[in-house]
Amino acid sequence: MKLIIQIPCLNEEETLPQTIKDLPSEIPGIDNIEYLIIDDGSTDRTVEVARENGVHHILSLGTNRGLGIAFSAGIEKALSLGADIVVNTDADNQYCGADIPKLLTPILKNEADLVVGSRPIKNHPEFSRAKKILQMIGSWALRSISRTDVRDAASGFRAFSRNTCLKLFVHTRFSYCMETIIQAGNANLRVAAVDIRVNPRSRPSRLFRSIFQYLLKSGGTILMMFCLYRPGAFFAMLSSALFLMAFGLGVRYSYLAFYLGEGVGRHIASLILLSIFAFWSVLFAALGIIGEITKVTRRVNEENLYLTRKQAQKDA
Repeated sequence: MKLIIQIPCLNEEETLPQTIKDLPSEIPGIDNIEYLIIDDGSTDRTVEVARENGVHHILSLGTNRGLGIAFSAGIEKALSLGADIVVNTDADNQYCGADIPKLLTPILKNEADLVVGSRPIKNHPEFSRAKKILQMIGSWALRSISRTDVRDAASGFRAFSRNTCLKLFVHTRFSYCMETIIQAGNANLRVAAVDIRVNPRSRPSRLFRSIFQYLLKSGGTILMMFCLYRPGAFFAMLSSALFLMAFGLGVRYSYLAFYLGEGVGRHIASLILLSIFAFWSVLFAALGIIGEITKVTRRVNEENLYLTRKQAQKDA
């Protein structure tokens, strides 16, 4: 059983040594452990530091292409290196490396395909109250979309079985955390969560510079994933809301024009607004139907890509 621990990096020369030092070199049930650094266009000594600290594999992307692309490139590289399980962690040493065996246990017991390390969000000493609330709301929304019970959707500390790696296709450049959980849940993969520890913060987050930016990017990602993976439900909600507004305007107009006898020629503005709402309601309903058809096509394509990947790995 071969484990590859991958670490996406962007200018991490200061934090990388401690991150690597904390990684386990032996785990029960694992025969071989190797480390993989994905250099996402670092301009400092990240690559040299990785070599100095005994990293087995270094994948350089050349330029900064984003965390989502770096993660996907790492997964492809790990598969080509024969990984049976892939663990992803952050280069800032946020997650406790000694907890990696916790991530592996459900996979080794054949109880899960993807395991997410859940941080103590409510008791996290370095999270502000606003961030804690936003984290919990985001995780709740993601659980609804993915049909999983993951408590910490934003955690990048997670383990993937080989078969799961073959089935994942990350579309976003920004981050992989939410999309991989949604994909796994909608692909009927078994997703589990285990409690993990965190280390003191070594540097500010590079994904978000403020709570507003966190809300904007995370909210946009959740909205896009909802539209992509649950188009029927997404557009049905929009269509229903507009239909109810159109219906309410219709009832109001009928009451004023016929019951109170004010005449059909009055309140034309209400009729115009009713028509606009009704038009968009029908349009969103149609988009929901088209989205569901597209989702089926995408699933077929993803299954074909999975089979192609699987065959390519066997041939290699």
